[in-house]
Amino acid sequence: MAVTDFFAGEIATELLKMLFAISRKACLCKSTADELISSIQELLPIIQEIKYSGVELQATRQRQLDELSEMLRGGLELAGKVLNSGRWNVYKNLQLARRMEKLEKRVSRFLQGPMQAHVLADVHHMRFESAERFDRLEKQLGSMKIGVRPAIGEGVGWLDLEGTVKRVDEEARLEGSLVNLGAGMEFGKRKVKEMVIGRDTWGVVGICGIGGSGKTTLAREICRDAEVQSYFNNRILFETVSQSPDVEQLRLKIRRMVSGTSFNGGTDTVSQWSPECEWKYVARTLIVLDDVWSLTVLEQLLFRYPGCKILVVSRFKFPSVLNCTYELDLLREDEAMSLFCHSAFGMKSIPPGTNVKLVTQVVDECKRLPLALKVVGASLRDQPEMIWTSAKSRLSRGEPISESHEIQLLERMKLSIDCLPEKVRECFLDLGAFPEDKKIPLDVLINIWVEIHDIPEVEAFAILVELSNKNLLNLVKDARAGDMYSSYYDISVSQHDVLRDLALHLSNSADINQRRRLLMPRRETGIPKEWERNIDRPFNAQILSVHTGEMREMDWCSMDFPKAEVLILNFASSEFFLPPFIASMPKLRALILINYSTSNAVIHNLSAFTNLSNLRSLWFEKVVVPHLPETTVPLKNLRKISLVLCKMNNSLDGSVLDMPHLFPCLSELTMDHCINLNELPSSICRLYTLTSLSVTNCDSLLELPADVGRLSYLQILRIYACPNLKKLPPGIGKLLWLKYLDISQCVNLGCLPESIAGCSSLEKIDMRECPHIKNLPTSAVSLRSLRRVICDEQVSWQWKQIAKVIPDLHIQVAEECFNLDWLVE
Repeated sequence: MAVTDFFAGEIATELLKMLFAISRKACLCKSTADELISSIQELLPIIQEIKYSGVELQATRQRQLDELSEMLRGGLELAGKVLNSGRWNVYKNLQLARRMEKLEKRVSRFLQGPMQAHVLADVHHMRFESAERFDRLEKQLGSMKIGVRPAIGEGVGWLDLEGTVKRVDEEARLEGSLVNLGAGMEFGKRKVKEMVIGRDTWGVVGICGIGGSGKTTLAREICRDAEVQSYFNNRILFETVSQSPDVEQLRLKIRRMVSGTSFNGGTDTVSQWSPECEWKYVARTLIVLDDVWSLTVLEQLLFRYPGCKILVVSRFKFPSVLNCTYELDLLREDEAMSLFCHSAFGMKSIPPGTNVKLVTQVVDECKRLPLALKVVGASLRDQPEMIWTSAKSRLSRGEPISESHEIQLLERMKLSIDCLPEKVRECFLDLGAFPEDKKIPLDVLINIWVEIHDIPEVEAFAILVELSNKNLLNLVKDARAGDMYSSYYDISVSQHDVLRDLALHLSNSADINQRRRLLMPRRETGIPKEWERNIDRPFNAQILSVHTGEMREMDWCSMDFPKAEVLILNFASSEFFLPPFIASMPKLRALILINYSTSNAVIHNLSAFTNLSNLRSLWFEKVVVPHLPETTVPLKNLRKISLVLCKMNNSLDGSVLDMPHLFPCLSELTMDHCINLNELPSSICRLYTLTSLSVTNCDSLLELPADVGRLSYLQILRIYACPNLKKLPPGIGKLLWLKYLDISQCVNLGCLPESIAGCSSLEKIDMRECPHIKNLPTSAVSLRSLRRVICDEQVSWQWKQIAKVIPDLHIQVAEECFNLDWLVE
């Protein structure tokens, strides 16, 4: 329902008061005013009914109601002029009387025309919906075994007509509701819309509620609402603030959104925020700040310009800075039941033959919290009744009522983890090692699970899908994800902050020196004091996750990690000193460095690499790729290197780094969004063990090495989104084992080489969005192993001709897909 629904009644009421005054005062307008009074007294009850019904109107009716509101608003202004007009000004009074007559005719036409049509339409819809409901009821009754009682404990009567009618009514009522959260959330949406687009004087408004209550869901629905998008002309910015925000970067994004300047892809510097800067004209803009934890941070992000509205989403109230706050309440009992049933049974109500009493008890223990209902419901889906009974008993033994609801939630959510298989449970707990509200690259996660839990990649991915199906994490997929040979880099993982809190809560329950995971919940300036107080004993953690700002040599302390296999260094700074205790990690298998600042970080203390003989996986993100010291021992076990958003500065050049000597067993090399990568160093072509090479989104890459054909074991070659690459070297034809070639979005690539026929094992080519490739080499007909080609329309007909020669070849014409999601981080 639009905001005008809320104001039409108030306008009509005020206008009615003025008309009574006009009827008593202005003799020229008396008869017209009396007729308008009669018409508006007929309209007012209808408007009030629409206003308080909570029903969303169809677009046509909403538009007509908007027009009526404008008509009444104009009448209100006209009535004010009539009352303020002096009796001696006869000419003006005559003009006003004629305008009053025109207004009366317009209102009368509305009552006699559209209003009558709406009455007939309502009667027709009621008849149709009643017939449809009776049809559904008849089908459900027909499917019931009338006269046969169910088994004891199933909780459904032998002919539960009343329950069936209620279920049908409930399904009809919840049909089309907001993400199955019920009318309460719809009401919240209307109230927040009123705050956002109905009150221009309110510059900063908010949504608050406990964790998992649906605050972010409601905020995203507001952003997706067509009327809100139209009001702000799609100028909507949604930013997650979190507990450890980069305030300067957030301020820069907000400033650019408000000023209308485009985003600069550079990562070296961030412009200074200028709160004094004012624009003479600011287009309507909505800024949504989600997951705000601190008033201090919020005050740094707030500004007040005409036309701009800020919506703050938080667990906390900020009455000192917000004009108005909508407090999101827990679900009603019927809404909670509907949401739980959707998650547990895939329907809106309890299915026939189910133990209604047991289901109701489980729902009651979830305390009407949407996130708890979804997660517990998904965990119990398709489980036997004994598991349900056990779950109900364990939920009932939760924290006392005097404890905070947050702790109660963690204990109730723990049920969803306890019922997981041991290995899946351990994988869930590993998610706590990553910062809140940050996308977790799936490649990093899979590598950790493979190394820590000794499982193959296929099983690790299956565990990920299982956690996703149980609503314990969210998968964020790229358009190409899921295809054969697609990279795990094309998929990322996100997690609700309450679920992350649960993982931290469970991981931190043991003695600090005996924990399997030693994790920092949020970014701090240095090592936690609790860690420093226990450095006299070794830490037995397998996974160590640190989250800090800039760290210098003196900021670290001496710590011993004899069992550590994974080290995750999350930081935000332009310089970073690697911890000296890396030397005390003889079992280290995976090292991940992720920089969340706006500039690439320079890494110090590279001597730490001299003793990492067991290292198998290395991930660098947004750093300047360092020059390893000459004393570095060859990393004979290193299998994967990933460089993301890194500055290269010739760090991999053969004159600086002897890659074949240092990485004799490297099998996968990934370079994505790397800066200053003009050409691949020729030494890469001597990595004879390499099976996968990915050079993607590198806009400065000009050419590939001529002797790339020396990579005789290479099976996957990804060179997508490299706009300045103009040709492929003929040496590609020597890649006899190559199975997948991805050159998509290489917009200046002119052709495929004639030597492509030498790739006799090639099964798939992705060449979408390569507009300069207009012709195919004649040798392409020799690619007998080719099974799939993704290409643009202009060359598809040539491939279809080749498909007549190559059996089982499938040609897919791709749609253009532009994706800048990587800029979010």
